[in-house]
Amino acid sequence: MLRSMRKNVKSLHWVLWLVVGTFIASIFFIWGGAGHLGEGSRAKTVAVVAGSKISSDEYQQLLVQRIESMRRQFTGLNQNYIQQLNIPQQVLLNLIYGRLADDMGLKIADGEIENWIKSYSAFQGKDGFIGREQYIKLLQYNHIAVDKFEDEVRQDLMTKRFIGRVTAGIMVTDDEVWESYRKQNDSAKIEYLVSEMSKVEVKDAPSDAQIRARFAGNAAGYKVPEKRTGDYLFLKIDDVKKGVKVEDAEIRKYYDSNLGQFQEPEAVRVSRIWLPFADKGKDAVLALAGDLLKKARAGADFAGLARTYSKDDKAKDGGDWGLTDWRSLPAKQAEAAGKLDRGGVSEVVEAEDGAAILKVTEKTPGVTKTLAEVSANVKNILEDQKARTAVFERIQKIEKIARKEKSLDMAAQKEGLKIASTGALKKGDPLGDFDSAGSTSEALFGLKEKEISGIVYTYTGAGLAQLLKVEAERPAKLEEVRAEVEKDIVDSLKKEGAEDKLRDVATKIKDDWNAEAGKHKVEYKIVESHKRDQYLSLVGEKPEIDSLIFSLPLKKISDPVAVENGYAVFRVLERKEATRADFEKVKATERDNAVSQKKQSFLSSYVVRLLEEKKIEIRNDVYTNLVNEVLAKYKTE
Repeated sequence: MLRSMRKNVKSLHWVLWLVVGTFIASIFFIWGGAGHLGEGSRAKTVAVVAGSKISSDEYQQLLVQRIESMRRQFTGLNQNYIQQLNIPQQVLLNLIYGRLADDMGLKIADGEIENWIKSYSAFQGKDGFIGREQYIKLLQYNHIAVDKFEDEVRQDLMTKRFIGRVTAGIMVTDDEVWESYRKQNDSAKIEYLVSEMSKVEVKDAPSDAQIRARFAGNAAGYKVPEKRTGDYLFLKIDDVKKGVKVEDAEIRKYYDSNLGQFQEPEAVRVSRIWLPFADKGKDAVLALAGDLLKKARAGADFAGLARTYSKDDKAKDGGDWGLTDWRSLPAKQAEAAGKLDRGGVSEVVEAEDGAAILKVTEKTPGVTKTLAEVSANVKNILEDQKARTAVFERIQKIEKIARKEKSLDMAAQKEGLKIASTGALKKGDPLGDFDSAGSTSEALFGLKEKEISGIVYTYTGAGLAQLLKVEAERPAKLEEVRAEVEKDIVDSLKKEGAEDKLRDVATKIKDDWNAEAGKHKVEYKIVESHKRDQYLSLVGEKPEIDSLIFSLPLKKISDPVAVENGYAVFRVLERKEATRADFEKVKATERDNAVSQKKQSFLSSYVVRLLEEKKIEIRNDVYTNLVNEVLAKYKTE
């Protein structure tokens, strides 16, 4: 399901996406641990951008709206998929871009929204825009409020205008375009052998003399890292949840107010026959498509026709694109399928490179689950919400007392609770079963002695910590790192063994590496089309290996090269390199792609700089709490 969602995420009907690129994760890493909640008014604000607040309500409503829009497209959506697709981060980034656009004085006129709607493919009929009345009906059919949809359009247009303003004037040189083109088009068919360190046996453990010699020769490299010790107090949501009561009236109210959450979307299964023009030429293929269309509409077995004539990877399955994968088809084909009733067969849908015929093999109308069916789930959601709120309010109260008394221990005593010691932690060390990510240790490393942290949130609850002691990094004594030194010796011996073995194998192995690799106890891999910067199994991503692959004479065995877990030798069987002549034919398109990538990179740097300059302040604790609260609704779906 996730693969299908990733392919669809940029073209979902009813959801407007800004392609923000892979720098989302890095930006949110920089935000980590920003500030603490403090006063209650802060808890109502998730971010401040150029002096303008993004309220918790605004962010939460938009996040829920986006998720619900996706649920209408994909069955089985749960918190895991939502997090993997970075939806919470994308929603907040869009709001941030909108505020930055406001700060620049950028505006979107009502006429621009209207023009966008009229040009959007989902609202097109045979003669163009379907009209305002049909447009409203279409949104209502998909349970989307017109004003909310148009607000999203405005937000999207504002975001694009902001990006256009910030990245205006960014250009690329001819050399940059050429290098980008080469990365995409240079390819090589390669095979390689890997001798893994893990499979090299070291018979005898290092002697005491070897360990002492290794340590003496590398003493400066062995350190005891800085460690910090503190007191901490943590409130678990599950503990509080045991005392939470939810009345039937509350369950009914939540159900009535969130009916969209309990709607099972319409399920549509689509099959396709795909006929590429490259096989027989456009005219012949279109004629064949017409014949197949007549047979399909006359009752012929569509799956049988697909197995015989279709030329895509679904042909072997009778052309079945399932309940969701078909939405990743080109827009014209997906729209044609979406208009069909059960058993309906589309017209021939022509594309630049081929023709398609689509059939809806299953169609189940959407239904809303009854209160009785979801009552237990709703109760669990409400219990979770109440418990989170109770934890949030109580930890805020404890924080205020602790700051006033300048003692977490005293605050805990006043609340009838007990603190515990973290013990000496390195930065990032986990703490118990409630903080596997090491958020508490990360917080301690941002404090001065006796200082109290901001509220530390994890998915299981919330806590506070007070730094008591700092043990500075220092040179290690042998007995403190004896196990590490011994491991280093063993790893060195294994590495040498892996290299020696591969050198020996390279002199003995005959032409058929695949057949002989097992006999020599090395791993064999073949890649039909390796491109620059592409990950290689057991090797990783190494620029020096790319340089080797695209310079090594064909069929020549390379010298052993150090890789992630041992050594490898390579052989290039075929190589295709980009030519200037081919490049000139697509230079304009490649320039546009290179400019787009450069703009994305610049935008990432720009936002990071604004974060550092405090033009953007992210209240990460509020953000985390809001996301946890929203995603809790999708835990069991």
